[in-house]
Amino acid sequence: MKTTHVRIMTALFCTLAIGFFLSTTVQAATRAEIDASVKAAKDRFVKDVKGAGEYLKIAKGMLVMPNITKAGFLVGGQYGTGALQINGTTVDYYSLAGASFGFQAGAEKFDMIILFITDEALNKFRNSKGWEAGVDAEVTMIKAGADVSLETLRSQSPVVGFVIDQKGLMGGVSVKGSKFTVTQPK
Repeated sequence: MKTTHVRIMTALFCTLAIGFFLSTTVQAATRAEIDASVKAAKDRFVKDVKGAGEYLKIAKGMLVMPNITKAGFLVGGQYGTGALQINGTTVDYYSLAGASFGFQAGAEKFDMIILFITDEALNKFRNSKGWEAGVDAEVTMIKAGADVSLETLRSQSPVVGFVIDQKGLMGGVSVKGSKFTVTQPK
């Protein structure tokens, strides 16, 4: 009985702590702030990922989610804002929100780049009302240091993701279950 009470109190405390952490680190960003962060993340992607220039040439669209904040202790959450670009031009702004449960502890920040390889995948993303990774489409995550050919990239999945500029003490980034929603920043 006492053990159950301790577990419930620990879970409640962790949930509140994560909520506090995310609410203090996540602020409503303006279009200009998002655009600047997107440009910086895109520049890091091109610099840090071998073949990034070629990947961008075949992608029908690129979702850039800079400075995603993730924190957790048994219960976790992540949040970020970014932009969808087509032919290098921002067409929409998006927020990402996700929750996770299980063995986890720590906090981190990272950039996520998601490339839509086919028109069908891009259109499905744009026409959804809250696109959820792993439900609406599988996202094949590729390590930033991996040497992946264009043919392999095309054949892997119509949606591929990269995590770059990872900072923090939490291992493993997953996009599965994250929900992307159109937002209208100021």
